[in-house]
Amino acid sequence: MPKRLIRPTIGGVIRESTMKKVLFALAMIVAGPAMADPVEGIWQTEVDDGSYAYITMSPCGPNFCGVISQTFDDTGEYQSPNLGKTLVIDMAAKGNNQYRGDVWRPSNDKIYIGKIELDGDTLYLRGCVAGGLLCSKQTWTRLVN
Repeated sequence: MPKRLIRPTIGGVIRESTMKKVLFALAMIVAGPAMADPVEGIWQTEVDDGSYAYITMSPCGPNFCGVISQTFDDTGEYQSPNLGKTLVIDMAAKGNNQYRGDVWRPSNDKIYIGKIELDGDTLYLRGCVAGGLLCSKQTWTRLVN
């Protein structure tokens, strides 16, 4: 069955199937940012051992990772040797704004079982040992551009 022609153009005609593909592509471009996972973005950590950081959360494979993008201490921004290192490791979405993966703590260079729970622009992060029985936690705040 021949494709239906929609309308003439200067260079010829547009087939209905081509028009659908173009409209779908445009819809994906427009909707793409709105479809981002709520954990994505830049988050400010709590102060830990005298400094804090901005963590950029983004997809890493099927999960999410958080990379140290800026560091600060009581004098302001400084160039930490940890810049660019992954702090939040392979957090998998579990539904209901909860994620599970690993967390690296730079001050002692240890990796912990990681848990995230989101509540709007607040991220509750836990690093746990002993199968999740003993946890340390931080509350992070989303930075608005």
